[in-house]
Amino acid sequence: MLSAVRPAAPLRAKYEARVVAVLLAMHRDLVKTVEREWRRDAPETVLLAQDKIPAKVLRDAIARKGRDWLRRFDTLSDELAQYFATSIRSRCDRALMDMLKRGGMTVKFTMTPAMRDAYAAVVSENVGLIRSIAERHLGNVETLVMQSVSQGHDLGTLAKALEKTYGVSKRRAAFIARDQNSKATAVLQKVRHLELGITRAKWLHSAGGKHPREPHVRFSGKTYGIREGHDFGDGNGPVWPGTAINCRCVAVPIVPGFE
Repeated sequence: MLSAVRPAAPLRAKYEARVVAVLLAMHRDLVKTVEREWRRDAPETVLLAQDKIPAKVLRDAIARKGRDWLRRFDTLSDELAQYFATSIRSRCDRALMDMLKRGGMTVKFTMTPAMRDAYAAVVSENVGLIRSIAERHLGNVETLVMQSVSQGHDLGTLAKALEKTYGVSKRRAAFIARDQNSKATAVLQKVRHLELGITRAKWLHSAGGKHPREPHVRFSGKTYGIREGHDFGDGNGPVWPGTAINCRCVAVPIVPGFE
């Protein structure tokens, strides 16, 4: 029996760090912009009869900054998603080749149509997720600013709310990095296993996480068809180790002669 190729923690950490660094720069720039416009035309001191309505001024300023940062996240998402998918594919291929070589089998992987499709899917999903971090954070900042204007909050109260929403966005970035690391590893491994004619695998629960899925715990150690996956009857259909949201389980491919 071969070993499971587990998601690489350093790769997850690098993914998270890259996203969080740009997210923090975006957040600080937005906060600086909001504070500057707020002090220039403080909402509680500007009359509605004036031409420059504070809420509109703030919204326009956030929108201008937001467009710039979304373009930066577009670049980041393309570059990071490509790097991420390539690194995981190379790591999975090397690990599988090394395991087979120790068992007397020599293989050399190429970029097959099936792997190309899986690779493209991983890249596309990550591009969307990385960009969504910026989009959601930008929307949350604008909402908080508009609420502060309409409810008469001062700048200090708004600053605390903005810092809190940054924490939420940062935690979401960390979650996406961890979840995608597991999912991409699982998806790309699955393709290679099937290309080698490996059709069965053992489901292995990670024993990680504060709230493990009980069905996954009970199924740990049991076999499933790699092509078919396993349906836990929860309405989500067939899944594979590591592909469900926040699943940290791994697959152990079963190869005759390697038991």
